[in-house]
Amino acid sequence: MFQSLQALPADPILGLMASYRADSNPRKIDLGIGIYKDEHGKTPVMTSVKKAENSILESQLTKSYVGPTGAADYNDSVADLLLGRTLIDSLGKRRVTIQSPGGCGGLRLAAELIKSANPGATVWVSDPTWANHRPLLGSAGLGIDQYPYYDYDSHSVRFEEMLACLGNIEAGDVVMLHGCCHNPCGADLSQEQWRQIRDISLKQGFTVFIDLAYQGLGDGLEEDVYGARLLAESLPELIVVTSCSKNFGLYRERTGAMTLIADSDVTTAIATTQIAAAARAMYSMPPDHGAAVVQLILNDGALRSEWDAELTTMRNRINGLRAQLVKQFKAANMDEDFSFIEREKGMFSFLGVNVDQVQSLVNDYSIYLVNSSRINVAGVNDDNIDYLASSLVAVLTA
Repeated sequence: MFQSLQALPADPILGLMASYRADSNPRKIDLGIGIYKDEHGKTPVMTSVKKAENSILESQLTKSYVGPTGAADYNDSVADLLLGRTLIDSLGKRRVTIQSPGGCGGLRLAAELIKSANPGATVWVSDPTWANHRPLLGSAGLGIDQYPYYDYDSHSVRFEEMLACLGNIEAGDVVMLHGCCHNPCGADLSQEQWRQIRDISLKQGFTVFIDLAYQGLGDGLEEDVYGARLLAESLPELIVVTSCSKNFGLYRERTGAMTLIADSDVTTAIATTQIAAAARAMYSMPPDHGAAVVQLILNDGALRSEWDAELTTMRNRINGLRAQLVKQFKAANMDEDFSFIEREKGMFSFLGVNVDQVQSLVNDYSIYLVNSSRINVAGVNDDNIDYLASSLVAVLTA
């Protein structure tokens, strides 16, 4: 049977990781994979996470299943982080939050729910969007289309074009938005633009689906959910998928959640049975460890304060690196203007160089980034920023 299979191309980012690891150049730089790195190029376990893990190991009495919808206390905690207590109380039973295996698991749960509700739905994603959105959603059988988003020349959001496109999307379709720290471009919507998205959503009647993978890594824990909370309090229905991979550093623990807001308590209760059935069919039960860590941190005053401080340090490092990159590139006397990097949010920005120049950076200078020129800003540090700037100058002037 298996002789009929055809090999598929390697994932570009995973292939890049393998090439980086095999490279013996002591000056090599990894700007590809989207994980946070500290000044030493490491992705450490947060101190608050370590303390929570130790507490859990000492007190945990069972490894029993948590159930398809996950741990109720975890679900309540991440919903509170996302929406805030006042909004949760006002939504009541119109809102349900369900634990998922990472943000990816939450995205797939949402895709299965959309497919059950409307098999003919098209999910509209930004141009560009995270590379895994299309396979995660499309493999559930949903149609995928795109709306204009990023202007590669001005390095800004093509908002008027985006709004014009959304004005033609009808009820029954789904519009996916990045909650903050857009991956891959780093160009986010302003608060005024979020308000206009709300208005066009109410007018057209399409369903909004927010992917929120980086809460706390843009402007702050509260600031980064402005759009999600605005739409949650304004729209009759909303899907939000959250991830704890980045802001808790729980990448391999696969810790996430899907939150659904529907137009009535009854609709939400019915939808919850569909989500639970989809979870049961795909992976049966979600993993517990990461969720238990998050639950403990968010409900322990001391641990939460420590986690918040660590997250603030990460955010400040990323934002500081953005300013440092702009300053370094300017000092290198480049003709190109890279000031947009400082205006963008989160871990990612496009350098704006072409594919041949990307390949030169990779092959000639061991600076690893994907062909779109997306870089992980957190991969920069004091030891490699000079080499990065001089290499980029060499490539741009070749």
